[in-house]
Amino acid sequence: MEIRLSSAKGRWIILTTVLGSSMALLDGTVVNVALPHIGDDLNADLAALQWTINAYTLTLAALILLGGSLGDRYGRRKVFVVGVVWFGLGSLLCGVAPNAGLLILARALQGIGGALLVPGSLAIIQGSFHPDDRARAVGVWSGLGGVGAAVGPFLGGYLVDGPGWRWVFLINLPLAAICVPVALRHAPESKDPAHHSRFDVLGAVLGAGALALVTYALIAKEVWSGIAGVVVAAGFVLYEHRTPDPMLPLSIFKSRLFTAVNLVTLCVYAAFGGFFFLAALQLQVVVGYSALQAGAALLPTTALMLLFSARSGELAAKIGPRIPLTVGPLLCAGGLLLMLRVGQGASYLADVLPALVVMGAGMVTLVAPLTATVLASVDVGRAGLASGINNAAARAASLLAVAALPLIAGTSPEAFRSATEFDHTFRMSMPVCAGILVVGSLVAFLTVRTPPAPTGAPAAHEQPECKVHCGLSSPPLEPVRGADLRHREGEAGA
Repeated sequence: MEIRLSSAKGRWIILTTVLGSSMALLDGTVVNVALPHIGDDLNADLAALQWTINAYTLTLAALILLGGSLGDRYGRRKVFVVGVVWFGLGSLLCGVAPNAGLLILARALQGIGGALLVPGSLAIIQGSFHPDDRARAVGVWSGLGGVGAAVGPFLGGYLVDGPGWRWVFLINLPLAAICVPVALRHAPESKDPAHHSRFDVLGAVLGAGALALVTYALIAKEVWSGIAGVVVAAGFVLYEHRTPDPMLPLSIFKSRLFTAVNLVTLCVYAAFGGFFFLAALQLQVVVGYSALQAGAALLPTTALMLLFSARSGELAAKIGPRIPLTVGPLLCAGGLLLMLRVGQGASYLADVLPALVVMGAGMVTLVAPLTATVLASVDVGRAGLASGINNAAARAASLLAVAALPLIAGTSPEAFRSATEFDHTFRMSMPVCAGILVVGSLVAFLTVRTPPAPTGAPAAHEQPECKVHCGLSSPPLEPVRGADLRHREGEAGA
């Protein structure tokens, strides 16, 4: 079935996919502004707050490739709906959690739901709409998702200061209640008929185990856990090299450009993850903002992404990715260094806003070209896999940064309750994040070149439309699937 975007059914499909993806997107960002209140209410230390963020990121990063494969085999709508229901139940558990331990467990369950629904959101659009409407449908989905990202921190702050931090999670329940019946009624089911390979469950377990052990080592300062994590990571690489149907085919890294751009991704999103985790706390604990004020204060970066990412993608298509991927991280690094002015008594207009504008300009410059280069660095038939790996790499980088930065700064477990101590943590961490961005810029300058245009790739002017969505927390997922590519080839040969 090929649905037109202008039809009523087409609009319902856009609604359900936007609602589903927005739940996962918002919970990756709005929870940051709730952290001080969660810590006070549940008597949690800084390590528990780190796990509140990282438990979600961990399961999402480790399982997102597996989630896409499940949708290809069993049906994208079916797996999407299961993901939405799972995410909703995880959100309910988060909202009623009586202690930090149960909250962390519920966040991990949320991440599993996100890993099922995030790939399915774009896959439903790709498998439902008429070929002439697909690029526009993705653009509408991206724009609405970008608006959701823009209002997310503001909404989170409003909920935290109003009915309470638990509503940051409970707000997902009515969204899920709308999303599920709309998807079941209006979204057609689609599968990949050529998807017959087995699922790499052991690979997913090894990958998640390695990330969990290393993260625990950084947060708990446990050396043996770190050693075990490295051993498990080595076992993951060895297993993926030998298994006939790997979750992460290592052969894709034979593309030097793909490898280089993923190294840049690791640097960029490690810095982003560390910054947004610490900035939300700095604005509340040190500057004295309310949760609503902190959420609103961070809006300029998202607003700039929403307004100018498409134009940035068009510019990069003309001049090549090397300059944007070199200059963008340097601008972001400058923004982070300007954030060192943000302390007790800081002025929003004189201190906070200039730093966020410079950082937002850097994000606009680099995010769209980064994703487009990832897709162009591999054959078109592997575009979905490539963007999935890039998305997972970004989330893993953020995960490790949130775990590592307090350790590097020598932060105590109760630091977020002391303005003086947390200010020290922030001032130690921002130069580290800026340095990571400079490394990413150097990698881009030395290794990134304009990739050849692969046969059958989306037109350059089509790609930037989908680069607004999820840019703050991770690159967007590419909706192109093998079945759709075969369909396009059939149309071309007709």
